[in-house]
Amino acid sequence: MKKENLAIVTNEKTQFDGKNCFCDNVDMKSIPEGLSEDFQVELFVRKSKFPRTSHKINLNNIVISGGMISYILNIIKTANLYKKYLVISLSPYSFIICLLLFLLRKKVFVYLRSDGYEEYKCYSKYFGPIIYHMMFSLISWKSKLIACRSHLLKGKKGELVSPSQLNEKWFNNRKSSDFKKIKLLYAGRIRIEKGIFSLLKVLKEIKLNFTFTIINPEKFYDKKLENDKVKIVHFKKYHESLIEIYDDHNVFILPSYTEGHPQALDESLSRLRPVIIFPEISHVTRNREGVFISERNSESLSNKIKFIMNNYKDIQQKMMSNKFPTKKSFLNEMSKIIGQG
Repeated sequence: MKKENLAIVTNEKTQFDGKNCFCDNVDMKSIPEGLSEDFQVELFVRKSKFPRTSHKINLNNIVISGGMISYILNIIKTANLYKKYLVISLSPYSFIICLLLFLLRKKVFVYLRSDGYEEYKCYSKYFGPIIYHMMFSLISWKSKLIACRSHLLKGKKGELVSPSQLNEKWFNNRKSSDFKKIKLLYAGRIRIEKGIFSLLKVLKEIKLNFTFTIINPEKFYDKKLENDKVKIVHFKKYHESLIEIYDDHNVFILPSYTEGHPQALDESLSRLRPVIIFPEISHVTRNREGVFISERNSESLSNKIKFIMNNYKDIQQKMMSNKFPTKKSFLNEMSKIIGQG
């Protein structure tokens, strides 16, 4: 049976080295590759000015645009080939593309991965949410929404999915933790909305003997963030190789101000490594064992870390009862929604 055509549109910046395309966000690799099992996929991305070496996108049809004008022209050139478009995340860039697709009378699916209202507030407390509200209101009027959490839909009609990068490797050969030293871990981009700068300030005030590793998918970052306790590692291997990194640490900290369905949380829990979050994203616990909420200050965070280290084995035993979505189940959900839409 011939596969249905599907165009995937994203704001993700991608590097083309003359032979292969690379990106820093694993979703921008796994979603197009996974959906290509059921659809004839063409991926539309932005050209990066900087090297992106974390994830090679194994897809034949990739269209790279240097700017908004070229992006629009590339969409128009291929408009007759596609009836369905999946837009990943809502940004000013993807918002304009959505408006174009509406004019072209295309079926548009918009996948919301996080709370844009909260993210935009990080850049401008007053104007940020207003800008996102304008984009969200117009997009939700004409597109079919897909979200990883119901609150992201803001009362609008849409479908829910459970994002995941987990496969059987994440649940096998779980290793015991090293209790000799507190080894903290964060995996994600070094961005203001991720709360990482706030966390680094808090950690400076903690008097515990610890090390903190940041696994950064982006190659460039401020070297001044590193010191004798803080190390930043540029991740550029297969996603499953993160397993060794989780196993080598004993507490994962997710400092984000906003999250929809944080996959790093599930990854850490799958390796039986407890997670500390802050009140702004308390909704992500979803009754999972091993997730602890700390106030965003040194005293509260220090107390949570000490509690976890002193009760580690009991916490791990409770974590064994956790259930997780998998990469396969997530892609099946996405494929079914788009196929029936």
